[in-house]
Amino acid sequence: MSKIQEVKAKVEIGKTKLIPGLVQEALDEGNAPGEILQAMVDSMSVVGEKFSAGEIFVPEMLIAAKAMSKGVDVLRPLLAGDNSASLGTCVIGTVAGDLHDIGKNLVSMMIESAGFTIVDLGVDVPAEGFVNAIKENENVTLVACSGLLTTTMPALKEAVETIKASGLDVKVIVGGAPVTPEYAAEIGADGFAPDAGSAAVKAKELVA
Repeated sequence: MSKIQEVKAKVEIGKTKLIPGLVQEALDEGNAPGEILQAMVDSMSVVGEKFSAGEIFVPEMLIAAKAMSKGVDVLRPLLAGDNSASLGTCVIGTVAGDLHDIGKNLVSMMIESAGFTIVDLGVDVPAEGFVNAIKENENVTLVACSGLLTTTMPALKEAVETIKASGLDVKVIVGGAPVTPEYAAEIGADGFAPDAGSAAVKAKELVA
């Protein structure tokens, strides 16, 4: 088993303590930081699918996400080197009334690794909270709003509309289990991503 495969397997089962060493070994083998990151993202996709299918539950998902974050810590300085030109600042948060942050945290890590500086507002963020964060931080180019509950879809709509009405020049990307590309377009978002990996790709597209 190659080191990358080993990293992938251990992230999936949440072997947090082993990951930093394995990531370093994978780097020493000559693997590119981006490849190792992609392997961990693939691993989290598997975890996400298992979670959706009811094969694993929130604790296992959190442990896997924590393992990945330990791996990302090792890669971060190298990934930052890969992206000499910063893509600006991304303000991210889960909308008002929603306390879910697993998806948001994964997206945050992915977008950061794509070359953005992250300002994470956490969960239950009111629409104005996003606008204030854009004004308070330098060079904000992107706002990522997450909503994981059907009941918080109106709050997602309000967040996008409030950001757009502020007249601030930023792109808005939305995501979360109940969000569809159609709903994202309907509420005026600039982009939609079904998962963390595609969020990073879309984020770069939007501000390029």
